[in-house]
Amino acid sequence: MQMYDSPHRSALRCVWTVWRTEGLGAFYRSYTTQLTMNIPFQSIHFITYEFLQEQVNPHRGYNPQSHIISGGLAGALAAAATTPLDVCKTLLNTQENMALNLANISGRLSGMANAFRMVYQLNGLPGYFKGMQARVIYQMPSTAISWSVYEFFKYFLTKHKLESRAPY
Repeated sequence: MQMYDSPHRSALRCVWTVWRTEGLGAFYRSYTTQLTMNIPFQSIHFITYEFLQEQVNPHRGYNPQSHIISGGLAGALAAAATTPLDVCKTLLNTQENMALNLANISGRLSGMANAFRMVYQLNGLPGYFKGMQARVIYQMPSTAISWSVYEFFKYFLTKHKLESRAPY
């Protein structure tokens, strides 16, 4: 439904049409591609967050400002670094007809290696970074909010647990 000029007018209609025309496998077409993108994204994200926390919050106390800054920067870096993988994943997911026609491909594009070749064939190196700015702008506040909420509940639950303990 995210494709330009999608023929589907509702999510349910889209699911039904894909199921009927392509079968169950269509819903898992990019599963390995998604993992190929998410594992590096999360690795970069967590490592960067932990590194930044060591720099701006070395005592690891509850500090909302440090969690927001570290979370936002970690998400931005992870998003930027994995944009080439996201571009290829999106191409595999959408099977965008215009791109397939430009590359003289009839039928379906499959596999991450083929997607990487096609992106390079159509747009060169800059093609791998199309949409990077939007991806970073989306991820930065999202990861900042996620980390700050996580750290708040970690602090709240830990503090509550410590306060409810009986003194020895």
